Amino acid sequence: MKPYDQDLYPQYRMQKAEEAFDAAELLAQNQKWNAAINRLYYATYYAVSALLAKTGIQTKTHTGIKTQFLLHFIKTGLIPVNLGKLYADLFDWRQKGDYGDFFDFAEGDVLPLLSPVRTFIDTIKLALEKNG
Repeated sequence: MKPYDQDLYPQYRMQKAEEAFDAAELLAQNQKWNAAINRLYYATYYAVSALLAKTGIQTKTHTGIKTQFLLHFIKTGLIPVNLGKLYADLFDWRQKGDYGDFFDFAEGDVLPLLSPVRTFIDTIKLALEKNG
């Protein structure tokens, strides 16, 4: 992996977070529930990876990103606990939706997540500005 610019990379990752969130909204509008969960997870994943990169925390796996986020931002109170739970839940649900046989999310599972994921992304943006 090429070294990344500690200023440009977080911006790039936040752009990816916004794109993933936009895609999740479109997928939800078209009742593609499992794909919407996937994109909601990736919206949070990209935002978290931006925050970790900005603060110099390097990881190589999705699990590593989750662990470092919870350790450095949730347990320290820098990011609210409910957003840490949201991220952890999306991490698990994305696995279930992508890899679980005969498992399908429904409208009632997905639509209530749109607003909290938007809040998640906006909270990470604010944290990036504070670290900026």
